[in-house]
Amino acid sequence: MKLEQILYPENVDLARRVQVHLLKKLKLRPLTESPRLLAAVDAAFTEELVLAAVCLFSFPELELLEEQTGIEPVRFPYIPGFLSFREGPAIYHTLQKLSRKPDLLLVDGQGIAHPRRLGIATFLGIILDTPSVGCAKSHLVGEFRMPARSGGSCCRLTHRGQLVGYVLRSRTAVRPIFVSPGHLVSPRDALNLVRKGLRGFRVPEPLRRAHHLTQNLKLSPPGNKPCRNKNSGHN
Repeated sequence: MKLEQILYPENVDLARRVQVHLLKKLKLRPLTESPRLLAAVDAAFTEELVLAAVCLFSFPELELLEEQTGIEPVRFPYIPGFLSFREGPAIYHTLQKLSRKPDLLLVDGQGIAHPRRLGIATFLGIILDTPSVGCAKSHLVGEFRMPARSGGSCCRLTHRGQLVGYVLRSRTAVRPIFVSPGHLVSPRDALNLVRKGLRGFRVPEPLRRAHHLTQNLKLSPPGNKPCRNKNSGHN
C-alpha cells in the first residue's frame, strides 16, 4: 500500500482497510537501548486547518534542540476511531522537516489503547518505523481502577483482556494521564519513558512544549506560517 493511500484515504471504508494493513506491522517489544533523540508531537484544529507541531529534545536531559510546525487543510471528517487520518498527515509531514531522525516519538494521543489498536502514536510509529508512545489526557477504551491520589501512582489499563497501557497520576491530586505503547515499545517501557519526561506538570515536558506551539499557531493568522527551527532559524 502506497504512503499516499495510507495518509489520505478517500472514505471510511478505505481508512478501515489502511488500519487493517498497518496493524499487521505492529510490533510491541522492550527497547534494546535508551533513546537519545525524542520528538514530541501535538496537533490542533481550526474549522478548516490541521496545525501540527514537533519539538525535538535530547533524552533524558530534555534539552530542546529543534522546533518545526506545519499546516494542512482538513481532509478527513471527524469520526471517532479514525482521528489518525485527520491529524496524521500534517504531523507526518512536519516530522519530515526535522534535521535529525528521532529515536522515539512521544505523541499527544493514544497508542494501542484504541478500539482497533491503532491510535495516532501507533499510526505514526508504524509508518515511520520508529518506536512510539501515546500519552493522552483522556480515556478512550479499557478498564482500570483509579490510581491513588499521590503523584507517581499508576494502574493497569486493559481492554478485551489485554494490557494496553497504564493510567498514571503524574502529579498529586491532578487528573491522571493515559499512557500506551505505540510501536516497537513495550507497555512498561512506555510508562517509564513518560515518567522520565515529567517536570512537575500534568503532562511530560516535551508534550507541553509542543502543545504551546500548536496553541501559538491558533492565535496567529494561519496563511503561510513559517516553520521554526531553533538551531538554524530557517523555514
